[in-house]
Amino acid sequence: MAQLRGQGSYGIGAPAPFGGDIDQRVEQSPLDAIRQQTSKIEDLLDTLSEPIKPYLPAIGRFLIVVTFIEDALRIITQWSDQLLYLHDYRHIPSGLTHLFLIANVIVMAICSTLVIIRRHSEYAVGGLIGVVVTQALGYGLIFDLNFFLRNLSVMGGLLMVLSDSWVRKTKAFAGLPQLEEKDRKMYFQLAGRVLLIFLFIGFVFSGEWSLIRIIVSLLGLAACVMVIVGFKAKFSATLLVVILSVFNVIVNNFWTLHEHHPHKDFAKYDFFQILSIVGGLLLLVNSGPGQFSIDEKKKVY
Repeated sequence: MAQLRGQGSYGIGAPAPFGGDIDQRVEQSPLDAIRQQTSKIEDLLDTLSEPIKPYLPAIGRFLIVVTFIEDALRIITQWSDQLLYLHDYRHIPSGLTHLFLIANVIVMAICSTLVIIRRHSEYAVGGLIGVVVTQALGYGLIFDLNFFLRNLSVMGGLLMVLSDSWVRKTKAFAGLPQLEEKDRKMYFQLAGRVLLIFLFIGFVFSGEWSLIRIIVSLLGLAACVMVIVGFKAKFSATLLVVILSVFNVIVNNFWTLHEHHPHKDFAKYDFFQILSIVGGLLLLVNSGPGQFSIDEKKKVY
């Protein structure tokens, strides 16, 4: 009869040679080291943000649509200038210019309200994305790289709204449709994460270079890569929120410009667009990166 083998027969459980524990002598990978440090920061951020955490989705959704609300108000308050530009510079017939502006104002007002109150998110997001596309065509900005990158980020925020609404539906209902909602949520969370970072790419490749700009760009690009692959996505999204918020207040401070300053409208437009992208990042902080991410894969393995 075969003899029973003890722990030391195959070296299992035996003390490590030269002293010390085996696990302590295994070198830690750089990825694990980063994960440990960022986990500590995430725990601290979770503690500090605990009072506002229940309100984070509502804040994020409001910030995402604030650029559309501002745009609708701007069209109304600058109605004559808008008609003049579309007719004289874009050569759009007078009747169509009125219909174009009226349709944009109505769609932005209704869809923004639906996003804020969390009703019919699919139709609301579709309507707002339609506004982004039609305005790019109507105002002739489709080939403006900065406008293109910014609006990709805005659409990324809208996709985060969509995935957030599906998260809530999945929690509310049981049965087979859950699986379909979950699959769609994963894909839209991934698409939203990728699109959100295009604004920062536009920031990196525009403007004058300085030491501070280089440092901020490197930090931001590192955070963007982490958001895309879903590695410590909550921490990296929080870092981007801080960077973009500080940049927005310092650079796009339209309230300090004179009423008739030529750059006031541009600064105001940029300010609210960045607020929308910050809103998308806040939804990412709240809901996490989704299944297609290193963070989630680490939980599995």
